[in-house]
Amino acid sequence: MPRTAAPPVRTTSPVPRVADSDRRRTSASVILRSVLEHGPVARSTIARLTGLSPAAVTDHCSRLTALGLIRESAAPRRSNGVGRPHVPVDLDDSRFVVGGVHVAVPYTTVALLDLRGRVVARREFEHRGVAPYDVLARAADGLAALLAGAPDSRPLGVGFAAGGWVDRDSGTVVEHPLLGWRDVPVRELLAARTGLPVHVDGHARALVNAERLFGRARDSRSVLHLFVGNVVDAAFATHDEVHHGPRSQAGSIAHLPLAGGTEPCDCGRTGCLQAELSERTLCRRAREAGIVDGVNPMRVLAAADAGDPAAVRLLRERARMTGRAAGLLLDVLNPERVVVTEVGVLYREDCLAALRAEVGAARAECVVPSSFPDSVLAVAGGSVALDVLFRDPLTLSSRAT
Repeated sequence: MPRTAAPPVRTTSPVPRVADSDRRRTSASVILRSVLEHGPVARSTIARLTGLSPAAVTDHCSRLTALGLIRESAAPRRSNGVGRPHVPVDLDDSRFVVGGVHVAVPYTTVALLDLRGRVVARREFEHRGVAPYDVLARAADGLAALLAGAPDSRPLGVGFAAGGWVDRDSGTVVEHPLLGWRDVPVRELLAARTGLPVHVDGHARALVNAERLFGRARDSRSVLHLFVGNVVDAAFATHDEVHHGPRSQAGSIAHLPLAGGTEPCDCGRTGCLQAELSERTLCRRAREAGIVDGVNPMRVLAAADAGDPAAVRLLRERARMTGRAAGLLLDVLNPERVVVTEVGVLYREDCLAALRAEVGAARAECVVPSSFPDSVLAVAGGSVALDVLFRDPLTLSSRAT
């Protein structure tokens, strides 16, 4: 039979190139996360932990070293005391920082964080008004001042976090009722003022990312974060992915009904979660009880720490009701870990105990306070940018370099 020519072999295709690009991005992310969690760590150990080939690990470590994200550790280690010594690699936290901006109801926090999520510098600005362009301009100027004070640090980008409805993809605060913000193009405004890449997300989701990268939820397969401040909202992550939902609306729990709640809500109902638990409600009740003046919940905490029984009762009751809300979310989502940011739970063991008692003994140990009690808002802002870095280190860091 006559031989037929073999079909031509296609040597190039746009699909494999896309796949290869995604694979490189994913592999670089996995390796950088391994160095963050286990460093100083030998390349052979990274290969074992990640399932990547030793050649791939070596190649990506070279790329990450060239970008300034990792470095060889000073002291080589021998494997079982024999053979060629391993030179471990570790995160290089000496070169780069990210900026963080968190806009709360009474004030804005700006900060610089290193690659381990540690706050290097921060400032807080009480709002002179809440017009978004003015608030963001002051935040950008504050970041510029912090960067001027750290001339040896190179900024990779800026993360912005706030409560309310924040759309990550468009970089917009869609709605923040307590600030009166609507459709504010945060990413566009901050990028124009800072000249840096800007990444935007809601603060509960930002703190879930901080917990899984740097905090107590690092080894958890699923984690829920419950944020109880002036704004009350939540975020849920499973298998290292935070759920955003369409236009990033997931986690809006302000109007969930809280059993036993007595506080009237602007929506016309009674006992909505945010109306019941917000810091505004706590401080108003403290004023009515003659505990403190003003709207700063830390003063209520200080009064409790000084032995004021009325302040102690207020904080314990708020923690108990927060535990009721956490129990409701546990029933729905069944996360492996629940992290709570609430002022009493952060600083008082009796409040944490009250929260856990309301959750129930069977699930109490899975509920923990935030890993960042003294820097939670600064970490929230910066973690938006750090999450982007650890998901795609080759792109973000190459732009900066």
